[in-house]
Amino acid sequence: MEALKQKIVQEGKVLSEHVLKVDSFINHQMDPFLMKQIGEEFATRFQDKGITKVLTIESSGIGPGLMAALELKVPMVFARKRKSLTLKEGLITATVYSFTKQESNEVTISSNYIQEGDRVLIIDDFLANGQAALGLIDIVKQAGAIPVGVGIVIEKSFQNGHQLVKDTGVQVESLARIASLKDGKVEFVD
Repeated sequence: MEALKQKIVQEGKVLSEHVLKVDSFINHQMDPFLMKQIGEEFATRFQDKGITKVLTIESSGIGPGLMAALELKVPMVFARKRKSLTLKEGLITATVYSFTKQESNEVTISSNYIQEGDRVLIIDDFLANGQAALGLIDIVKQAGAIPVGVGIVIEKSFQNGHQLVKDTGVQVESLARIASLKDGKVEFVD
């Protein structure tokens, strides 16, 4: 997706060979026009999957997840990283490790919102080591639903996440695939 790649080049900040900071348009402040384009692109790439729900993880996946759900005309559910006083029964959980934050989180959804037979599109901001996507796939399967796709805004193709997710048999689509962050420069996969 060319508009996303341009935004990454213009505003992204390479902090190390493994970390790309995109908080000016995805992770802290969101560019609503870019998010709309991202949602449209995901809807186009997964339009033939019969999607009934979009699932993401708080908080950076909510923007692109919501826009994809809007385009697909289905509800969006987000997995919570923090315990909620109002979510106590019928919980489905998985543990995911965040490379960027160097911590594990137990993520949770209510079984009221993803149920047996749902066809679920998973959306997330980054794919690096694949742990968030794998955790969300696990949640979908625990609910008796079908994970039909994983949509990623930015993939770090030099890490193993894409292959780990692909090995589950779920279709993976990434809008910007980064080959390298070496020497402070973003290089995309051709």
